Amino acid sequence: MPKPVPAVPFRSVQYALRLLEAVSQHRCGITEDGLARRTQLPPAQLAHLLTMLRAEGYLERLPDGGYVTGAALGRLGASGHREVLSEQLQAKLTVLRDDIGAAVYISRYEDGEVRITQFAAGSHAPPVIEWVDFKAAAHASAVGKALLTQLDHDGRRDHLARHKAVRLTSRTTTSERALFTQLDSRPPTVPVLDLQEYAVGTVCAAVPLTAGTAVGCLALSLPIQHAHRLRSAARQLGERAAPLLLSLSL
Repeated sequence: MPKPVPAVPFRSVQYALRLLEAVSQHRCGITEDGLARRTQLPPAQLAHLLTMLRAEGYLERLPDGGYVTGAALGRLGASGHREVLSEQLQAKLTVLRDDIGAAVYISRYEDGEVRITQFAAGSHAPPVIEWVDFKAAAHASAVGKALLTQLDHDGRRDHLARHKAVRLTSRTTTSERALFTQLDSRPPTVPVLDLQEYAVGTVCAAVPLTAGTAVGCLALSLPIQHAHRLRSAARQLGERAAPLLLSLSL
């Protein structure tokens, strides 16, 4: 079962949802000062979130300076919500792939299994070669570890009882105790890394995405010759996670 420890992108999304709720209650628009009073957010954070929500199409700014809900929010409320959401997420992943220069993935933990639900890769950003089923490699992959991080102790043990932590490379952690210690000691603001633990020749990073009771993550992979870019790419991934998590939350 999910462990209630929100990551930083989740906190940003909580504030963004609070803003959307406040705006939706004012059909004729509400000013930035009005939103500041309603939400009690610091000016810098409020300005940042308003910029993000406008860029995503969830808010629009009127000529008089007031804010109203945007077209993207309306489309999510229409029929075909899942198709619209999938298209929006795929477009965001494609932009993210090109901006970071890495293959990017959205993964979810559903029915006790690791699932890659969407990804964007290309000739300049090759995907991870799935030489071992990702479902059986949660202990070794950045995706899997980011998902396990969000489970409680019993949930993790249940998963590893069904998918044994076997050695995939010389860097793979196979000890359950060592793996759990590694997961618990990671600060919530630091991406989960895979330094050739799943596959020789590939490094990966993942950022947990918790939306309600859903457990997911946003991840990237790089060929080993680009390993020097991993930490900066992971930082960009974390900075860009909030809009994707917001889409999953609506």
